[in-house]
Amino acid sequence: MSKKRGIGMACFFYGTGYGNGFPDVSTATVEIHDDGTATVRTGAVDCGQGSSTVLAQIAAEELGVPYEWVTVITADTDTTPDAGTTAATRQTYASGNAVQMACREAREVLFEYTRTILGVNTIAGLVAREGIIYVKGYPKKQITYPEAAARARLAGCRLVGQGTFVTHTTAVDRETGQGAPYWPYAFGTQIAEVEVDTETGQVRVLRFIAAHDVGRAVNRKGVEGQIEGGIAQGLGMALLEKVHLQHGRIVNNSFSTYLIPTTLDMPEVQPLIVETYEPTGPYGAKGVGEPATIPTVPAIINAIYNAVGVRITELPVTPEKILAALREKEGEQK
Repeated sequence: MSKKRGIGMACFFYGTGYGNGFPDVSTATVEIHDDGTATVRTGAVDCGQGSSTVLAQIAAEELGVPYEWVTVITADTDTTPDAGTTAATRQTYASGNAVQMACREAREVLFEYTRTILGVNTIAGLVAREGIIYVKGYPKKQITYPEAAARARLAGCRLVGQGTFVTHTTAVDRETGQGAPYWPYAFGTQIAEVEVDTETGQVRVLRFIAAHDVGRAVNRKGVEGQIEGGIAQGLGMALLEKVHLQHGRIVNNSFSTYLIPTTLDMPEVQPLIVETYEPTGPYGAKGVGEPATIPTVPAIINAIYNAVGVRITELPVTPEKILAALREKEGEQK
């Protein structure tokens, strides 16, 4: 039988953010309008990973308004504060914290005015849910967000908040090796099942099980999409993608010559979201961007070894490399 199957596993830990004491700062602002809606401004670029959705969810939760009432304006260097790069799996954690801090500041201004209307001594006696502000323990005593916001502004209150979050890391001491270069860390395990054709060298990835510790999943569909997208990228790195240079120039500089996985190449992916509350993250969340790609390649390489007993050490794993390794192995056995 020319086709053999194997299973491989890879585990990882990954430090999010810039790390090693390098300044990792995100800033956000929020304004609550007269109609109860809110506008969040942040430099965090959403390039498809869904950060704008997550930041809107965090703002809605912190303010106590429906998600649909929140508008997120991002990546405008003229009107939005710097939130650092969309890199290092940091935006949910760093900018999420900044948005939460900004919303908390604006909400406290609104609550400070509203408590006098509802007759409570401190803002700790108020709760906001789904656009309604009410007295804790006595929900019937309430006021709508639009009414409270409009009255507060007419009374001279400015319902604006700003939050700046700095990730707490320290550089590693070169002599002792001690320090806290990253925080927080992401953890995970991926298991791959592959099928290797020993006659052609072709590798098909059949299935992936991917368990990732994400702190707390603010948006479960978004987390699952990140995991699936990370595996797609790792699959390309493992089996297809290679930059070919000729006299310093890239010769396969288009998608007709630079191979990436298509939907037909994708295996069945089973994401397993592991939630372990991260106390320094917004609502316990941390990132899952790059961590979704890190273990994919070694899991595939280990599965190939499990299937046919050859260890490939250069990427991508092409059919030619598989066949050459099998021939070398056969020659050694003879």
